[in-house]
Amino acid sequence: MSYLKFLPAETRLLDVFKAHPGPARPLLELHEQVMRADSPFTAGERELIAAYVSGVNSCDYCHGIHTVTAEAFGVAEGTLAAAVRDLDSAPVDDKLKPVLAYVGKLTRTPSRITEADAEAVFAAGWSEDALHDAVLVCALFNFMNRMVEGVGLRADEAYATESGQRLHDGGYTGLAKFLTDES
Repeated sequence: MSYLKFLPAETRLLDVFKAHPGPARPLLELHEQVMRADSPFTAGERELIAAYVSGVNSCDYCHGIHTVTAEAFGVAEGTLAAAVRDLDSAPVDDKLKPVLAYVGKLTRTPSRITEADAEAVFAAGWSEDALHDAVLVCALFNFMNRMVEGVGLRADEAYATESGQRLHDGGYTGLAKFLTDES
């Protein structure tokens, strides 16, 4: 149940976006740019990063939806739950582990990120552009996790499945069609 009492009892993020389309439209455009534009990371890898950050933040709403989206892009089922539990033993590609370690640390203790953390990402074969893109995904989902938790959104597994598949199929700008109320 949302803390925004003017919204329906079973409020979803799309309901919040419909109620506030002014900030929602550019936010969805930013999502599309960060999550789907050209990047050293595939869309699935960026969804993996988003779901991992959301899991680290214990944001079940975003973690659930973006886990489904990542899996729709080919990430093996169970990978994200295992990564959040224990990244070192998780069935994550060794090249991605330093990236997830970086965004995990950036999420938990941002002031403790060091050049050595970045060097671990580079040593795994990622470029500076990749580090930049990982930081953007991390920052965007820390923002979204706080927005979702701040307004009290919850979603069951059925909604996570529906929403995750919708993101896979239509991307983030595809959500703009749901914003029918102009302001």
